[in-house]
Amino acid sequence: MITRMALAAGALLIAAGGEAAVNVVATTSSMGMLARTVGGDRVRVTVLAPPDRDAHYLQAKPSMILAARRADLIVAVGAELEIGWLPAVLQSAANSRILPGQPGYLEAAALVPLLEAGEAADRSRGDVHPRGNPHVYLDPQRMADVARALAGRLAALDPGGADRFRANAATFASAVAGRVPAWKQRAQGAPGAVLYHKDGNYLMAFLEVPVLGYIEPLPGIPPTAPQLRDLVQRLKGRQGVVVFTTGQPSQGPEFIASALGWKSAQLPLEPPLDATADDYLGLIDRWVSAVAGARL
Repeated sequence: MITRMALAAGALLIAAGGEAAVNVVATTSSMGMLARTVGGDRVRVTVLAPPDRDAHYLQAKPSMILAARRADLIVAVGAELEIGWLPAVLQSAANSRILPGQPGYLEAAALVPLLEAGEAADRSRGDVHPRGNPHVYLDPQRMADVARALAGRLAALDPGGADRFRANAATFASAVAGRVPAWKQRAQGAPGAVLYHKDGNYLMAFLEVPVLGYIEPLPGIPPTAPQLRDLVQRLKGRQGVVVFTTGQPSQGPEFIASALGWKSAQLPLEPPLDATADDYLGLIDRWVSAVAGARL
């Protein structure tokens, strides 16, 4: 327990097994989970962003730069989620293998269709991502697609493990597919959710559950008391649930839930630092349960 907490505080985890052939640096624990799941014991995985920190707002640290300097492959979320710190890490690492456009750089968001793509980069509209919503990791089907692409990239870097990488990606995709019917059945008929931020949009779309509103009036902008009261007025008489994530302030969500008589749930946005595929699927289970709980 103490060792894991110390690693989280330092924002680094190295998970090695056997004679690892590929040194992977993942920006978040969800990307680390994919690298570990697909790569198995042929990869060594370092995760830069602790799961309890907002990956939008990290700062480049010497430990990150050192990890990137030694990396064969960077696995990032992309769509500018890490724009505030990852470019500085890559520049300082002086490792040409992992620069954007090289085989050693992979962005999950570049591999799947994105929601909310093409919005103008206007700071008056809050923390907008013109390339699209980066929070693809809460959509398990998109994650399965990323896993397949990651298997191909790892195979190019380590041809000896190609069959294993593809088999591992297929196993993950099969595990996701096997849970989809139950997830959708549980969420069927859910009246909707109020989210704090647009981080849950992909899962809501996957489950076909409406997003009824956001605690933030604009992405990245904290709400004021009048804005929260306006949201309550707009939703009076409806049913739903308020879902927010670890690290997001609880006052706004709890006010909305209390005023409307709704349930609320505070959930992790990312799986644990050293997550397995089961940990990730369990996280999706928790989100589905929270959304479905609005009907109870």
